[in-house]
Amino acid sequence: MNAIASTIELLSWNVNGLRACRSKGFDDFVRERRPYAICLQEVKLNPEVIPADDFGYPFRRYHLADKKGYSGTAVFAEEEPLSVSVDFPDGSHVGEGRVITCEFAGFYLVNVYVPNAKGDLSRLGYRYDSWDPDLRSHLCSLRTKKPVVLCGDLNVAHHEIDLANPKSNRKNAGFTDEER
Repeated sequence: MNAIASTIELLSWNVNGLRACRSKGFDDFVRERRPYAICLQEVKLNPEVIPADDFGYPFRRYHLADKKGYSGTAVFAEEEPLSVSVDFPDGSHVGEGRVITCEFAGFYLVNVYVPNAKGDLSRLGYRYDSWDPDLRSHLCSLRTKKPVVLCGDLNVAHHEIDLANPKSNRKNAGFTDEER
């Protein structure tokens, strides 16, 4: 498929636990929409319980965290990518299952689950000083080769329209003044 010359539908969803999400109609939604690719974040799966059902997609890739039941990402696609990598090329930020990069003929698809700054913002320094620059570097490197599509949960809402109840969320991680 020449993805640049055609329109494709992508689905990106923080499922907050894939098994729980699948019990609430997620499978029907996916089968109805049948997007070209699905990018999931926070799948929270253990290696021994990865579902055998892949929604009928020829390609599927899970990247799970070392810590059982924590974070994790997944990509399902209508075709096998030319290449697939996990984490960042420099080997940083391993163990949390937060990045999957798939190279297709016309573009790169990058699925990320960006670390949360935590309620006390104790991980904000890590985000700003390490994670965000490494993500930016990865995307810029890919962009020199072909277009890049970034999907995922960036764990920040920049504007009030980006989340429900902005006034009551003003001091919550992901919507603090420091993060926006």
